[in-house]
Amino acid sequence: MQRLQNILLWNLMAAVIVLGQAKPNEELKLQSSNGMKSDCVGNLMRLSLDKALAVGNQLEVEAINGSQHIVLTPSLAAQCGYSMESDPWGNTRIYTSLMGCYVDNNEDKTFNVGLRLRLYRLSKSDIVSHDVKQTCSYSRWASREILCDRNYMEVSNYMATSEAEAKGQQTQDIKDDTLNIIPDASAAANDIWKITFYTPEPVSMVLREAQQAGYGAMTTSNRLVVRSPYTTAETTSENVAGIPMEVLRVSTYYKSRRGLNIMNLAAACPTGGVLFTDEVISWHIPRRVTPLLDGSFKIVEMHMGINGQRLEKSQMAARGYTLSVRDFHIVIEIPMGSPDGYYKSHAPDNQYHITYSVEPMLEVLWKADKTQDDIRYKVLFPITTPLTPLPPEDKDNTVLEDRMFSVNLGTFLYDVVLRNITFFTEILTVEECNARGFTVREYSFPNRTKRFSVEVPFDADVVMKSNPELLVTVYDLPLVFGFIILPDETQFTHPVNLQASLRDVVLPSLTGTCDQSRFYIIAKYGSRGPNFRTMVGSRQLTPETAEVYSMQGNDTHFHLVVPYTAEDSVFETITSDSVRARLDILLLAPNNNWVLGDLYLTCNFPLMTTNCYPNGTITALAVKVESVPNLVLSSLTLKDKSCKPLFSNDRFAYFSFNADSCGTTRTFFDHYMLYENVIGLHSNKPMHYSPFNRGYRQTVSCFYVVNETQTVTFSYKPRSSEPAAEIGSGQLIVQMRLAQGKVKLCSFQGLMLINNFFFFFFSSNWTPPDSSYELFYQAEDYPVVKYLRQPLYFEVALMQSTDPQLELILENCWATLHEHRTSLPSWDIIVDTCENGDDRHVTIFHPVVNDARVTMPSHIKRFSVKMFTFTRDEEVLKDELYVHCDAVICDVNSHIEGTCRGQCVHPTDVTKSEPQEIKGTKRDRRSTASSHSHHKQLSSGPIILLNTQPSE
Repeated sequence: MQRLQNILLWNLMAAVIVLGQAKPNEELKLQSSNGMKSDCVGNLMRLSLDKALAVGNQLEVEAINGSQHIVLTPSLAAQCGYSMESDPWGNTRIYTSLMGCYVDNNEDKTFNVGLRLRLYRLSKSDIVSHDVKQTCSYSRWASREILCDRNYMEVSNYMATSEAEAKGQQTQDIKDDTLNIIPDASAAANDIWKITFYTPEPVSMVLREAQQAGYGAMTTSNRLVVRSPYTTAETTSENVAGIPMEVLRVSTYYKSRRGLNIMNLAAACPTGGVLFTDEVISWHIPRRVTPLLDGSFKIVEMHMGINGQRLEKSQMAARGYTLSVRDFHIVIEIPMGSPDGYYKSHAPDNQYHITYSVEPMLEVLWKADKTQDDIRYKVLFPITTPLTPLPPEDKDNTVLEDRMFSVNLGTFLYDVVLRNITFFTEILTVEECNARGFTVREYSFPNRTKRFSVEVPFDADVVMKSNPELLVTVYDLPLVFGFIILPDETQFTHPVNLQASLRDVVLPSLTGTCDQSRFYIIAKYGSRGPNFRTMVGSRQLTPETAEVYSMQGNDTHFHLVVPYTAEDSVFETITSDSVRARLDILLLAPNNNWVLGDLYLTCNFPLMTTNCYPNGTITALAVKVESVPNLVLSSLTLKDKSCKPLFSNDRFAYFSFNADSCGTTRTFFDHYMLYENVIGLHSNKPMHYSPFNRGYRQTVSCFYVVNETQTVTFSYKPRSSEPAAEIGSGQLIVQMRLAQGKVKLCSFQGLMLINNFFFFFFSSNWTPPDSSYELFYQAEDYPVVKYLRQPLYFEVALMQSTDPQLELILENCWATLHEHRTSLPSWDIIVDTCENGDDRHVTIFHPVVNDARVTMPSHIKRFSVKMFTFTRDEEVLKDELYVHCDAVICDVNSHIEGTCRGQCVHPTDVTKSEPQEIKGTKRDRRSTASSHSHHKQLSSGPIILLNTQPSE
């Protein structure tokens, strides 16, 4: 953030004048009972004015220089070492540098500061003056002192008084009686001849020219002082450790007994470095201010202060302040809302915002390791947070029974005043509102915030009334609150719309319950009696339907009993054992069809829509649901369109079929065998759907448990029926193994780039493992190490099964860089039971025959693939591969198409083109789940690629 308030504000305006206790020409030392206080804060004198003096007045400050009184204009104040800070309410602090122009300096040890404060309202003829004199003692001067105040930066340096002390200073003997002098200044200033500014180009001025440009320069008995306002032509903006700073570099020529001396001075003051969060303000100052420090140094002292006054560690801890040194910065942290600062309201673009302001101070004493010179660095840095929106919250507390609008509005800071309220008829002040019976209150809280409340009766003439419904009155109260922000009386508004609805009569009410087969409806008449029409579903209740639904009533209510299968109910959804039905009841006004009461009663009723019998018979009940209103149930069929309902009406259709007929499918999963069919509109003609004619689909499922093992006991007693074994279950185990082989040398053959991946191809002679696949890698052998293009021999086997009716088929196999089977990139090895036609090096299937180890060749599949790796931009992505397979166990007696037709029985055309799937995605794998197959997923351990080839 930019440095705030670089220009001194000397004129203060406020709302009220309080000057009863002010005494003209009163001389103050440390404290005063009339709202002024002066004290010494290091190398500054501070004068504090309470708002009781400044409110309602303009303030003019004069420097007392002997018998003279010099008006301190903003430019002269910056040139001579005076600054002022004032909050919006008139609390004011005036700072004077002890090295200022009009300070009585006694050997740089005792300083007498005199100020005259002139306060007046509209005319200077009515002026009240206050003279303030303060004596400060300060002798802890460092070799070099840098002061960064709000409107100027000041540097003073000790001047050598002997040859020994003058070491390092340039000296030249010169005699010149025409040196420029400062008018009305002490004789010490006459010793300065000229000043050279570095911007970075040198710009030289004699003393008078520098003063006319707004700079200050003087000598005391021991020190040379240079002062510059901010953002002058001869100062520069630099970034030091990420912090923006204003920098002044000068060479000052001054005359001494030894001749003409040259002293190089520099000052650097931060103009930013503040970070804000909702909780903390963090001020960062460079730990090494490079324009001031050369070489190594150490921090001797470091202090934090507020409003120019140092704080003790206990004071900092009590306020939650921290001062720390980090690698590149000194950091001061101040909690947001600290009592040393203040909040202020703002209203840009008629929107309420707040800011928080605080004025920290940093004082650091550095000591150079090489010269042992010390530098005192003091910064006064007012901080104001950015505008933070704080939209007022309006809480509607209206109680209908009281017929009174009530609204609370807030939260605001204490500087916000409610001036008026705009109604749709007129604008009333707060006093006028209370006189009219509209209660307006203000609530103040200890944290200096406030809220407002307003109460307006429904029947007041400022309330708008309307009747959008026969039985309802709507009351509207639009309000616009008019606020001002003190002390500058900035205006802003905030609209609030209040609305309330009152029913003038008691409306009829509907309630309902359900049992296993019926809806029970009760309608209470309310204050209008039975003066309404009753709609049951889409039909009006007539005497005939009332008799059907067993309607009974009296003077207060009536009730109906409606079966869920009645014509006026609708079916929403169905499951295998229930149906969800809904009954809609509407009570309508007789003349304009306004709805006086409604009830949409939905209940679940038991209904077995699917029955599964042990002999394989399946029955299903299709129900006409609300989402397909135009459905003709007699047109429904099973998957086999010849399987139609045995009977149907306008609500139900009944099917009965065997599990091996009508297109029923069978699927194995977990411990179940699932038979499924679908009831729907299976037509050869295309369907034209619309919101009023949607498709119908009802899945019929029967589960048969196949994993239960039943124990059959023997008994010598006669049985009433023959025993029958129940269906049992077991696990089918499939194993994938990598066979061992011998390696020979290979030679580089070629390189191919596909989709940003490079594939390397080699030619070699390999000795395959023995044809019986007798030797396999064990779990402890992984990861298995292979060379590029060395064949990998895999065997996938169905274990522990002797069923000759089963056959194992490899559906898909692929390789990945990572262990997870779905990770990317990947490359297909087997696709849809066949080798990958897009691979130049085709996967080879090896025959399996009966031998001493293999008794069921149909339970084993063998294939080999040459070792490869994934690369991108000629670099190997990873030296590991994982191989994964999807295996399918098929019923050899089935004659279905798909995976179970055999291992690559109908291979697709093999193009032997360059690979096209190297982007990290595999081609989609078709699902082969059916009633004649069972899926298994397998993965190998990691296979590592070596960078060198085996020797011959």
